[in-house]
Amino acid sequence: MANVLKHLPELEGMELGYIQGILKNMDDEQANLFAQVYRARRKDNQMILILCLLGFFGFAGLHRFIIGQIGLGILYLLTAGLCFIGTIVDLINYKSLAYEYNMKIAHETLSMMSNGNFPTAQNGNGNENS
Repeated sequence: MANVLKHLPELEGMELGYIQGILKNMDDEQANLFAQVYRARRKDNQMILILCLLGFFGFAGLHRFIIGQIGLGILYLLTAGLCFIGTIVDLINYKSLAYEYNMKIAHETLSMMSNGNFPTAQNGNGNENS
């Protein structure tokens, strides 16, 4: 059983509990591999908040592009964040936007691990680690 705080100490709140549930059946090597991929792909709450705030300065929808919602990003960009109403709503819900995106990434990472789509770990010589 892997300790989530050992592998992903930056997590907090609901995300911490969710990832702990994913890591509970993994050994340390699997958990470390999951943590490396998940950490590289997850989005931080503060980044979503900052990008959302940029919507008030003419760059509405950047946060939607970052979390993979390209259609809404274009819509926000062309309509000034749906006349700032959508941007205000997203400012209130920025944590849930980040949480939903990160849960999707966690499932994709877990799916990649179960399908064996990860390259093997290599040391500096290009030889596989045992």
